[in-house]
Amino acid sequence: MTINSCDELPNGLLEERGNFTLAVDIMNINSITFMMTTSRAIHFRTAEMLKNEKMTLIMTSLKQIINTYHGRGFKTQHILADGQFESTRKHIKPMGIMLNITGRDEHVPEIEHYIRTVNKRVCAIIRTLPFQNYPQQLLVETVYNVVFWLNCFPHKNRIHATLSPRAIVTGSHIDYKKLPPKIWIIHPSA
Repeated sequence: MTINSCDELPNGLLEERGNFTLAVDIMNINSITFMMTTSRAIHFRTAEMLKNEKMTLIMTSLKQIINTYHGRGFKTQHILADGQFESTRKHIKPMGIMLNITGRDEHVPEIEHYIRTVNKRVCAIIRTLPFQNYPQQLLVETVYNVVFWLNCFPHKNRIHATLSPRAIVTGSHIDYKKLPPKIWIIHPSA
């Protein structure tokens, strides 16, 4: 697999979509904690394993994600989260970002959908493996792999006709012509 860079964003993209909203939540798989984020319109997704759910670690991870967007010229305007993130408000406000916390027993739809998607895909991959027990690092890398591939293809509600969320936010894309050849599938009718 070859990764190429695309330094320039298409004309007008930052002017039209430069300010964005980030949805954030915590996901647990087999007692492994991940901070999950997805952005509205851009649909760039992240997952980062957390050793614990302390506010300092959550803020460190959140700042890294925000800086990744800012590195390409995007500005985080709002963060949507549930009550678990209320303690981050005093750290997010000085950054010029508005934190919107959902009401009790409410959720942010796009982050919940993203977490369900990752969970289903990780389960599908794990079920194909011939093991009874899975090392923690295998599960972590499986989550990262799922997120990587979700970011490699343009989202159905995309902001650009051909660029993937990965290309828009990180400036890199995969050269699909250099991927290994397709595995032949034998159809039952053959």
